[in-house]
Amino acid sequence: MELDWESPIYRHMLVELAKRNTVLRYDARGSGLSDWDVGDISLDAWVGDLKAVVDTSGLQRFPLFGYSQGCAVSVVFATRYPDRVSKLVLYGGFALGRYKRPSVTAADLERYKATATLMRLGWDSDEPTFRQLLTSQLAPTATVEQAAAFNVMQRKSTSPDNAVRYYETVSNFDVAELLPRVSVPTLVLHVRDDLMVPVEEGRRLAAGIPSARFVALPGRNHALLETDPGMAQFLEEVSYFLETG
Repeated sequence: MELDWESPIYRHMLVELAKRNTVLRYDARGSGLSDWDVGDISLDAWVGDLKAVVDTSGLQRFPLFGYSQGCAVSVVFATRYPDRVSKLVLYGGFALGRYKRPSVTAADLERYKATATLMRLGWDSDEPTFRQLLTSQLAPTATVEQAAAFNVMQRKSTSPDNAVRYYETVSNFDVAELLPRVSVPTLVLHVRDDLMVPVEEGRRLAAGIPSARFVALPGRNHALLETDPGMAQFLEEVSYFLETG
């Protein structure tokens, strides 16, 4: 969590969002400053953790921002506790994990399994080759400094076993049937040439939510960077959405 504010990856987005809003950010179970020794890493567990955070913070009704796999967590929370969420902002998300998508092939599944094996073997290595492989998918246009920071963040954020558990759990997400039940104003944003999560997944996410607005952002990075062509538009769209209606 502290690395997010210090690194050149997420710092700009967090600082800009915090200029007009109170930003409540937490580390999910199994990562960061949260407990790494956890028995249950699942969608339901993550939703329960989100509720625990907002309850403990005293928040009664609030805008909820889901980032990447956090979009599915946010969708479940918004349908389970609709009275708590005033607006929903979803960036880089998907309703179906990579294992569940209709377009997935046998070759895709083999590649995904190989990725999980490499994560277990290479995540904690002093040599960042494998982590750089993920970085190049998350932020292919990152500078040398940004890529190095991302490689460090991955290693410090969680253990190899937990990284694999995250990967497997997120790959099996399926919240498609819940989308029509989202009853709050929703803004869905996605980078057009995202290598990690295809923009079609963002479009499907928005299409399934009643009256959701979809915005395609220019760029290639899943992890939206300060210098990305879509960052300014992202901040403008989110600010306008939260301040109107």
